[in-house]
Amino acid sequence: MNAERRRFTGPPRPTDLVHQLLAGVLGEGSLAVDATAGNGHDTVFLARCVGTTGRVLAFDVQEAAIASARRLVEAEGVGERVDFFHESHVRLAERAAEQSADAVVFNLGYLPGADRDVITETGETLNALDAAARVLKPGGWLCVTCYPGHAGGDDEAGAVEGWMEMHAAHGWRVARYGLIGTRKPAPFLLVGVK
Repeated sequence: MNAERRRFTGPPRPTDLVHQLLAGVLGEGSLAVDATAGNGHDTVFLARCVGTTGRVLAFDVQEAAIASARRLVEAEGVGERVDFFHESHVRLAERAAEQSADAVVFNLGYLPGADRDVITETGETLNALDAAARVLKPGGWLCVTCYPGHAGGDDEAGAVEGWMEMHAAHGWRVARYGLIGTRKPAPFLLVGVK
């Protein structure tokens, strides 16, 4: 048995799976959008993937999230690759050209460590997904982590899943990943390839 082999501890969390999937999609010079910057973990991952000639556009409506993400990005030495926007992800189509992005990532719900009453809103999320569809290149990846376990999260997750199903009917390749048989609704990942 190979001592270097990682011990299997179970299926990856949806947020880890996003990183595993996009590591094979993004490369030097790519454009990626972090539609929900939060504390910056996805932003840092994307910035590493796009290399020194790529760009990451990171959005969040909460000033605390932008500040937290900016601190992490700077601490990780990839700040020069990221443009932050303290505004709704609905505006991402105003910040990226049509069919220019290789990937767009959403991590819905609330900002960990902050006010749990400040959440992503279903209507705004659907409008932002429409914007993401416009900026994605053909073959571009849209990754949306949904959290049905909090107030409002179930409705939002269902609406996002419906949005993805509609796009699957129009030629997108769409998949859903998540745990089953849990006591409360578990987070899940929706992936769409344009």
